[in-house]
Amino acid sequence: MFRSQLDRPKAVLALAMAQAPDDRNGAAPSPKRIKVDQPLHRNPAFPPIAPFLFFGGTGPTRLPRSLAHLIEIGSLAPDEYEDYLPKEREMAGGKKSGRTLMREEGLERTDNGLKQTSWPEATPINQKNYYTEFGKRDDQLLASRLQNEANQEKLIRDAKNKDRALARTGNADVPLPMDEDESEDTDVTDELAASKIIVIHPGSQNLRIGLANDALPKTVIMAIAERFPVTESQEYEPRPKREDPELPPEQQFGEEWSKRYNKQCADLKVDMRANRRKVLPNSKELVVNYNRRIEPEKIPEHNDPLRIEWTDIAKGSKTTFTGPDAQRIADNSDPPYRLFWPMQHGWFHENDYNVIEAMFDDFETIIEQAMRRDLGLNRSSEWDQYSCVMVVPDLYDKRYLEQMLHMCLVGFGFKQVAFMQESHAATFGAGYTSACVVDVGAQKTSICCVEDGMCLEDSRVNLKYGGYDVTETFIKMMLHDHFPYADINLKRRYDFLLAEELKIKCCTMNQAEISVQLYNFHLRAPNQPTHKYGFKTYDEVILAPMGFYDPSIFDNSDKLKGRRKHIDRSYNAYDVDTPDDPTSAAQLAILAVIKPSIATNSNGYNPNSFLSNGMADASLSTPQKEKPNPFNILRMDTDNPVHSGVTSAAASPAPEGASTPAPAPFIFGGNGTTAGSPGPTNGTNGTHTGTTPVPPAGMFVDIHARTAKEIAIERDSVLPISPLDTAIITSITHAAKHDDKKARDFYGGIMLIGGGAKTPGFGPFLEDRLRKKRPDLAEKILVGTSPREMDGQVVVWKGASVFARMKMHESWIGQKEFEMLGARILSQKILWHY
Repeated sequence: MFRSQLDRPKAVLALAMAQAPDDRNGAAPSPKRIKVDQPLHRNPAFPPIAPFLFFGGTGPTRLPRSLAHLIEIGSLAPDEYEDYLPKEREMAGGKKSGRTLMREEGLERTDNGLKQTSWPEATPINQKNYYTEFGKRDDQLLASRLQNEANQEKLIRDAKNKDRALARTGNADVPLPMDEDESEDTDVTDELAASKIIVIHPGSQNLRIGLANDALPKTVIMAIAERFPVTESQEYEPRPKREDPELPPEQQFGEEWSKRYNKQCADLKVDMRANRRKVLPNSKELVVNYNRRIEPEKIPEHNDPLRIEWTDIAKGSKTTFTGPDAQRIADNSDPPYRLFWPMQHGWFHENDYNVIEAMFDDFETIIEQAMRRDLGLNRSSEWDQYSCVMVVPDLYDKRYLEQMLHMCLVGFGFKQVAFMQESHAATFGAGYTSACVVDVGAQKTSICCVEDGMCLEDSRVNLKYGGYDVTETFIKMMLHDHFPYADINLKRRYDFLLAEELKIKCCTMNQAEISVQLYNFHLRAPNQPTHKYGFKTYDEVILAPMGFYDPSIFDNSDKLKGRRKHIDRSYNAYDVDTPDDPTSAAQLAILAVIKPSIATNSNGYNPNSFLSNGMADASLSTPQKEKPNPFNILRMDTDNPVHSGVTSAAASPAPEGASTPAPAPFIFGGNGTTAGSPGPTNGTNGTHTGTTPVPPAGMFVDIHARTAKEIAIERDSVLPISPLDTAIITSITHAAKHDDKKARDFYGGIMLIGGGAKTPGFGPFLEDRLRKKRPDLAEKILVGTSPREMDGQVVVWKGASVFARMKMHESWIGQKEFEMLGARILSQKILWHY
C-alpha cells in the first residue's frame, strides 16, 4: 500500500499531504520555523537535513507527517518541500515569507551584500535622555560672536600698540594703572568713540545731523537746488491757493472756506466772553480798514542793515546746492534752479520726481554735503571708521527703513548702523522712562506712548499736518483780511522765509493776547529794493494754530498726491499678497472714523469694533456704580446724539446706563450695523429691533471678502487727519488697554516736543482741551515740555546721541552681517518688533 502511494502523481500526493491533520488543533501554521516530526534517517541520495526548516512566518510549526516521511525515504528533496505546503489562502491567517516574495518578484539577493540605498540612516534619539544647547549661549548668536571677535581683535591691537610705544621710548617696565588714571583713560576712550559716531535725524523740512559728542546738532534744510528749466514757483500754482485772483480778497478762497473761517471767529468770541475776556465789537473792521489802505515804504539797499546775501550763480558754477545756499538762490536766476524736497509729510516725496533713483540720490546728496560742510568729514575714505545712528518715524514704511540701511552701509560705507524710533529717542533726550510723546513737526504730527523704554505699537499715531499748515493757514487768513502784501506766494523762496518769520513773531494761543495788534515786516527780494510793510492782526494769530483742533481749516487736497507712485508697499516674504508694513490700532481707529469701511471687511464684520470708537468701552472694564452712556470721542462733534436704530414700535426701553455690549463675533447685521440684532450692542443704548436675527458675519465664507492687499490699498487712500486732543486720547486709550492706572500715568506725562509746538501757550491750551474731553481725569492731566530748558526741536536728536554713547552692541548692524543677510538683518537687530 505504501508503494502504491508513492506511485501516485505529485499533485495527488500534495493534496493528500495538505489535508493531513496537524498535531496542534486549530493552530495556524507559523511561517517562522517548521519542526520535523521525527528525526530523519540518512539517505545516500540526499544530503542530511536539519531538524528545523526555516521558511518564514511568526512562529514554529510541525511538517505534516506525509511530507516528513517522503523526505525520509528519499522521494522528496529537502529544498522542494515548500512547493507542497498549503497556499497562503489555505493557511489560517498565515503570511508568505519575505524571501519567498522577493524570489517570486525577482528581487531576491543572491550574491551581494550591498546596501539598498546610499542615503544615510539616522539613528533615532533616545527620548528619555536627550538635550540641546542650541540658542543657550551668546556665542551661538551671530551678532554676539562678531562683536566678541571685534573686541578680541581690538584688545590685541591695543596691546601691540602699547608695546610699540614702550619699545619706542626705551622703557620696558609697564606701570600699574591707578584707579584715577583708569577712570580718565575710560573717559578719554568713550569720548573718542563718541566722536566716531554720526547721529542723523531726517525730517520733512529740516535735517539735524551731528557727532554723538556734540552738544547740539547742525540744522540743514532738507532740500536741494538743481538746475531745471523752470523754478517751483513757475511750475506750481501759488500757495495759498486762490480760486480766482481777480475777486476781492474775502472771496478768493471760496465760499465754503470763508464760512468755516467766519464760524471759527464767532466761536472764539463766544469762548472769550465765557472766559470773561474783553471783546471789542468792531475789531475785525479795524483790521480790515487799516490793511486795505496801507502802502509799502521803499528802503534803499545801502540803508538796509539786514540785507540778504543771495547765492552767486555764475556761468559754469555748481549744478546742485544744499543747505542755506539752496534757499538763497534767486527765483529769477540764470540759469534757473528748482528746489526738490525728497521728504514730505514724513515719507518719501514721490510726486516731485519722475525717477525713483533721482529721489534717493538727492536724499543721499543732502546728507553727504552736510557731513562734508558742517561736520568736516571731507575725506570719504575715512567714513568706514564711523558708525551711524539713524532716527526713523514711529510708524514707518519698511521700504524707507531698508533704503536707509542700504544708504548708510553701501552709499556712505559706514562701519555699522543702528536705528531708533523718534518717540523712543525723545524719552532718552528728556530722561523719562514712560511718557506720551506728542511730536509736532513741520508737516506731520506723531503721537506714541513709551513705557519702560519701548514704544507701544498700538498707540502709534501719525497725522499729516504740522507747522507748515499753520503758516499757510495764517497767511490765508491774513489775505482774507486784506493783507497789504497780496502777491505773497509760499512757493517763492523769499516769501516762504517771510511767512515763517511772521508766524513765529505773531501767532499765539493765549487768549489774553488777542487784541488788535500792529506789526511790520521787511520784504527783501533779490535784485529789488527792500519794502517795509505795516499791518494789523486780531484773531488770525490764534485761529491759525487752532487748526490743530479743527484740521478742516487746513488745505489737505494735495497731501496724498503721488503716493505709491514709485515705491510699492512691503509684502510678506512667505505670502506675496499680504502687506506687512507696521500698523497701529490707534491709527486704524482714526482712519475708520474718516472711512468706516477700513475697519470692516465686505460682509460688515469688524474685529476691532469694541475699540473703534477711540475710547475703551466702559462696559468691558470693571463695573462701577453709575456709568454714563458710551460716547464716541472721535465722532462726538459730528454725530447726531438722537440717532437710534429702533425699527419696531414695541421696542424695549433703553436702560439709563451703558448697555452690555455683545462680543464682536456676535454683533449681527451687515455693513457693520446692528440692525436685526436680538440683543443690545455697544452701538446703541440697549435698543432692540423687530426683525429676524441673521447669522453673525464671518460664520460663512464670503466669496466677496476683500483681501489684505485691497484693504491696504484703501487704507493708503485715506489721509490720516484728526483733532490733536482726540488723537492723544485715542493713543492713550489703546496704550492703556483698560488699565486705569496706566492711563492716568500717560495722561500725567504728556511730553510736547517739535518745532510746531513752540507757539506760545500751546501746552496750556492743549491741557485745557484734554480736561474738557476727559473731565474724570482733569486733575491728572499734565502737559509738559522737554526738561532742562532744552529746545523741543532737538530733543529727539539729543536722545539719539545719548543712545549712541551707550555701551551696547545688540542693535548695531555691521557690514559683514548686511553682506550675509541683507535687509533681513533688520528683523533680528532693531530694538522693536519689525
